[in-house]
Amino acid sequence: MPESHAWIPLSDGVRLAATLFLPGTEPPWPVILEALPYRKDDLTASYAPEYRRLRDEGNYAVARVDLRGTGSSEGLATDEYPAQEQRDLCEVLAWLARRDWSSGAVGMYGSSYSGFNSLQVAAERPSELKAIIAIYATDDRYTDDVHYYGGARRALDLIDYPLYMVAMNALPPVPSIFGDGWRAAWRERVERLEPWLLRWMDEQLDRPYWRHGSLRPGYARIACPTMIVGGWADGYRNATLRTFAALQVPKRLLLGPWSHASAESSLPGPRIDLVPEMLRWFDRWLRGTGNGSDDRPPVEVFVRRSTRPTPDLDTVSGEWRFEPGWPLDRVRESSLSLAIAGASAGRDEDVLEVRPDVGIAAPMWCAGHLPYGQNLDQRPDEAYSLVYEWPVGIEGLEILGHPRLRVRVRSSAPVAFLSAKLCDAFEDGTSALVSRGFSNLTHRHSHVSPEPLVPGEPNDVTLELDATSWVFEPGHRIRLDLAGTDWPNLWPPPEPVTLTID
Repeated sequence: MPESHAWIPLSDGVRLAATLFLPGTEPPWPVILEALPYRKDDLTASYAPEYRRLRDEGNYAVARVDLRGTGSSEGLATDEYPAQEQRDLCEVLAWLARRDWSSGAVGMYGSSYSGFNSLQVAAERPSELKAIIAIYATDDRYTDDVHYYGGARRALDLIDYPLYMVAMNALPPVPSIFGDGWRAAWRERVERLEPWLLRWMDEQLDRPYWRHGSLRPGYARIACPTMIVGGWADGYRNATLRTFAALQVPKRLLLGPWSHASAESSLPGPRIDLVPEMLRWFDRWLRGTGNGSDDRPPVEVFVRRSTRPTPDLDTVSGEWRFEPGWPLDRVRESSLSLAIAGASAGRDEDVLEVRPDVGIAAPMWCAGHLPYGQNLDQRPDEAYSLVYEWPVGIEGLEILGHPRLRVRVRSSAPVAFLSAKLCDAFEDGTSALVSRGFSNLTHRHSHVSPEPLVPGEPNDVTLELDATSWVFEPGHRIRLDLAGTDWPNLWPPPEPVTLTID
């Protein structure tokens, strides 16, 4: 059956534009919804083949919706993830469940933005929503999103995405779909357009603005079965393990090596076809099919192994592993002392004159495609960092989860940053990035109430690095790089500064 356009009326009189992909079989069918602000009829029309696969291979009705004020929908797009958006989508779910061709069971899914709003709507507990699949999505809009990281403002990510949204939100509705009045609607969009970035830059602290739309810490709000898909090279990796551990519903975690791109096309791989995995999940929870999903271990993770960094790396070394849950009972914490691996041998302290341009060897935080998606050899950054090393034993060393750094640091200025990068040093010195973390040290106690540093006064700092999986091979060395910047992922500190590690 060919795709068809539909208008979904909302209670305030606004209509949302939807494209329906309905099977050619006898109804009723369960429904799968993806809702995005990315213009379904032109800029992301390339998403349609996946909807057709869900329809044809799974016998699902699929609905793709332009969010309020975007694409061909009516209304105004005032911000990302506003409360109005969650109310709209609850009404969309009810509308889909009431169609005469619908079984009444609706699932939501999507990558990035639509993964976010799948979690957000699930937290509203609409009765029609039976299951979700959140791909590359976060549970915390302040600590793990495009705006801030470690209390510092992002740089690269606050250039491309906000400009992308300003441009899209200023485009007209598609005239052939919107019909008469499209010019007036376009004019209103342009005249009332306010770049979302302005609000984001004003909201520098973890206040109620960021708590809205963040699942953390209220995970218990979700009551429907939830599948989480993440990638070790994706910016939202931290939320995957954290959210899975906290949810108290039927759940599954699929964590691959991927960047912020389709699991079928991502660099690095290995790559997989995600559609059969999604259909298995929806069949279980939208149809009640006994397809063996309940018998599978709930966690499937790609364990990465030592791999040399290259800008066009096709496949990272490693293997897939099933796990019974998270956190793992067999995980053991081990500590490595900076004192026995000092950057300045024989000294009680290590001093670093912070350069503002250190960080160029690491990738963009949430890279999707080349040239930004791969780690480079970290040695150019290490030349201007404090570097600590420890040997790897003859059996190698596997890490899975969040590495943690505890360090005593002094600063010459009231505002200073600390960047930590955990690396795999090969026998020839090549340095592969394994994980990284960052702290605006004025946020060392709180993202809500920052405190300036007292120059020269020691501060005990605990820094959680990004979630990772890695096996260090025998003969390699564990390397830790400490710096005062992570440029161009984050803006550098406002003035020259010297860091001292005790």
